[in-house]
Amino acid sequence: MSSPTAPTCKVIRPTSTYHGKQDLDYFAGISAESVGARGLCMHLLTIPPGGKARAHRHEQHETAIYVLSGEAEMWYGENLSERLTVRAGEFLYIPAGTPHLPVNASQTDPCTAILARTDPHEQESVVLMPELEKGANL
Repeated sequence: MSSPTAPTCKVIRPTSTYHGKQDLDYFAGISAESVGARGLCMHLLTIPPGGKARAHRHEQHETAIYVLSGEAEMWYGENLSERLTVRAGEFLYIPAGTPHLPVNASQTDPCTAILARTDPHEQESVVLMPELEKGANL
């Protein structure tokens, strides 16, 4: 028999959204707040055509992303000097503490992805890095 405070199995329907520090809107999914998760969070994100996040990093937390549709570019690394493109059907891994800034370069198609992070509170580890946005050649 489980204790009243122990997490239990739960279905989450991604109907509510929240605006993250990164300046993107997320569909709320699995987190400490929604189900009592202790070591991960998982959310759905759609970056609208021409949309981009703010430069940021997640301190001490890894991120895994699976792109469902569209594609996104990501500037990352020290001074956001490196760039990659991730497309529908591909996975992306971001090591803990890595500065990054995702961009949907398409002016017509959204990019939708599932994000998983080793931070059950999701937004607590977000550190904005506006100083990188000023020098980035995006």
